[in-house]
Amino acid sequence: MQQRKRATLILDDGSRYEGYAFGHETAVAGEVVFNTAMTGYTESLTDPSYRGQIMVMTFPLVGNYGVPSYEKDEHGIELYMESNRIHPLGLIVSDYSENYSHWNAVESLGSWLKREQVFGLTGIDTRELAQTLREKGSMKGKIVLEGGEDIPFVDHSERNLVAEVSPTEVTTYGNGPKKVVLVDCGAKNNIVRQLISPKVTLYRVPWDYDFNQIDFDGLFLSNGPGDPNMCGATVANIRKALEKGKPIYGICMGNQLLATAAGATVRKMKYGHRSHNQPVREVGTHRCFITSQNHGYAVDPSTLAEGWQEKYINLNDGTNEGVRHKTLPYVSAQFHPEACSGPTDTMSMFEEFLSKL
Repeated sequence: MQQRKRATLILDDGSRYEGYAFGHETAVAGEVVFNTAMTGYTESLTDPSYRGQIMVMTFPLVGNYGVPSYEKDEHGIELYMESNRIHPLGLIVSDYSENYSHWNAVESLGSWLKREQVFGLTGIDTRELAQTLREKGSMKGKIVLEGGEDIPFVDHSERNLVAEVSPTEVTTYGNGPKKVVLVDCGAKNNIVRQLISPKVTLYRVPWDYDFNQIDFDGLFLSNGPGDPNMCGATVANIRKALEKGKPIYGICMGNQLLATAAGATVRKMKYGHRSHNQPVREVGTHRCFITSQNHGYAVDPSTLAEGWQEKYINLNDGTNEGVRHKTLPYVSAQFHPEACSGPTDTMSMFEEFLSKL
């Protein structure tokens, strides 16, 4: 076991959690959020929705199955990752396992964090930390090395994080007869994987691209980081698309953007939902699902325009988990039906979308 340097997480209320550094050893500052998933740290770390955040894993043992390669499939999409890089600024775990074992692991979690310049902190009680964040809400925090440089707290939500993770050019997949536009606000790779189909030509476009210039048969709105209220250009384009009556589907931030285009208000949550075990119910039925989630904002359904209604609600706190139009094929989910990682209970939603084209 290598000798590790002492490091401390400091929250903006003055709370301090002392542990040991692994990975990159340069001070970082961002929003501290917790994730209660038991597995899937590689997928979570490469999820663009974590941009600008410091992620706390509440499951005690992390790193034991190592990290896979950035190998790509025939479409140029990473096979085992949800993007081509790590997006959180830091990772906090209770017990980091330097030794790992898995059939497709090529390196340790610590070496991956070091190469991607992400701070790792281990040796603290992450469940106590999660309780603090539940009571006080997501907080600004920083991780600093003992005797190292101190840095100020930073509020990354003031930046347009979507613009930072969205592609700058249009990418096309396949050559099927049906045209689908994926608005990439920070899309996870498995969303793209699920939309690639022999019947589809898929256009993956930047967040502010005027996709209405494409004669599409269906529109898909992806997840993404930060405040959806900063995506005014995307909302304006969605409003134009709503006039066409063609199928529209949104995931996570896509739910918030579709609802905003429908006149609703989106507000920041106290500490958000980041886990693999969020129960949701389909409104008007007794159908319930266990879902994977990662979001810090929620739609206020009372502000939806006439003709719109809630599609799903969260069974833990009653918050909105999706909206739908009463007569037109516009549907969205706040959770992640593509999982990666997490349960695949709602994966059929991609089939439902493609069947409407």
